[in-house]
Amino acid sequence: MTFIKPGDTVLFQGDSITAAANGYAPMIAAQLDSVTCMNRAVSGDRVTDLHDRWQRDALDLRPDVISVLVGINDTWHAYVTGAGVPVDRYGEVYRDLLDRTRRDLPAVRLILCEPFYLRCGDVTASWAPEVDARRAIVEQLAADYGARFVPFHKLFEGAVTAQTPPAYWAADGVHPTPAGHALMAQAWLDIVQQ
Repeated sequence: MTFIKPGDTVLFQGDSITAAANGYAPMIAAQLDSVTCMNRAVSGDRVTDLHDRWQRDALDLRPDVISVLVGINDTWHAYVTGAGVPVDRYGEVYRDLLDRTRRDLPAVRLILCEPFYLRCGDVTASWAPEVDARRAIVEQLAADYGARFVPFHKLFEGAVTAQTPPAYWAADGVHPTPAGHALMAQAWLDIVQQ
């Protein structure tokens, strides 16, 4: 069975990485024939922000497919503004968001994307344990809810070489360059089209 079918509506949700005008989500949308794509991502969003607007920006739209990438701001905000979301709370809120989705849209197909960082720019070594814990939560949620899982962090780890250092993919360690977004779009399509 094809995961995304002609006539489907696909909703992209998340933060600035997904909201980027020339980012991975628009690149994906350009490759999906006979599919309506919506993007309701909001720059700066943490999982708690996503949860607060989920009714109007996801459930009320009644999409056939929802793709979510959220988690890096939950860590980044802890270092910049002191408004991060603890790892255990992140998992609880994300699970509640998915429970609401399954209750209100039982047939919706889910794509959960792994939060990621590259070791450059604003990212410090202290981020790694926390973001890695969030990555594990998302992978487990994907398994629990029958979602497709897109391993963006593993993708970037494999893409970093002497010729293509971390900053080639995301100069600040978080926001992808055009090359980074293109890599993400292809990985997303590869997973969804399996």
